[in-house]
Amino acid sequence: MVKPKKHLGQHFLIDDSISFNIAKALKNTDNYSHVIEVGPGTGALTKHLLANENYTTIAAEIDRESVVYLKQHYPQLKVIEESFLGLDFDKITDGNLAVAGNFPYNISTQILFKVYEEKHRVPEVVGMFQKEVAERVAEKPGSKKYGILSVLLQAFYDIDYLFTVEPEAFEPPPKVRSGVIRMVRNNITDLGCDESKFKVVIKTAFNQRRKMLRSSLKPFLNDEQKAMDLFTKRPEQLGVPEFIEITNLLFG
Repeated sequence: MVKPKKHLGQHFLIDDSISFNIAKALKNTDNYSHVIEVGPGTGALTKHLLANENYTTIAAEIDRESVVYLKQHYPQLKVIEESFLGLDFDKITDGNLAVAGNFPYNISTQILFKVYEEKHRVPEVVGMFQKEVAERVAEKPGSKKYGILSVLLQAFYDIDYLFTVEPEAFEPPPKVRSGVIRMVRNNITDLGCDESKFKVVIKTAFNQRRKMLRSSLKPFLNDEQKAMDLFTKRPEQLGVPEFIEITNLLFG
């Protein structure tokens, strides 16, 4: 059977060494029983995931041609014909699972928010994103790339930017460079503040990222708080501990 046609903005990874290195980057395999590969396409990464007997690989793929191709070439692979964004993890396993993939760039941010919501089930993520997204997730405070996703994910994951992938590694080549990151769950189970309020603080602050916090968070502040040095900073200057402190100051 021929490979699926390239459509829907798909770019197939053709450099096998990159696929191998993505699969090899899954380090903490004692902490999960399954790996979900998101959008495997023609199985460039899949074959390397299947070679690891420490976990069971499951593919989430919605492109019908790719599903047929995967079932023919990797009969041992369980393929779920659903979007990763709507997956019920409980139907896959009652244990932990990792997430891996050459992620579709048009939903990559949504994939990360899904991981965030399932963080207590997902000990590790290794994947390829558009380079700017990968950098933003891994960025530390003090950079313009540092933002909402950076803070939310770094609150619960240790994140490393692993390597950059050039367009020539794909067929057809995309117009952007790609980046591979690894996210490993830290030991935090409770931030020490109201997590829903924590998210409100972060989103409110970064929605006006050029302003000092005493301006962007003004609706939540009393006069005493407005005078505090902490609120004279801009959101990109603060790490997770400072946002936790602010959440507790504002919402107790």
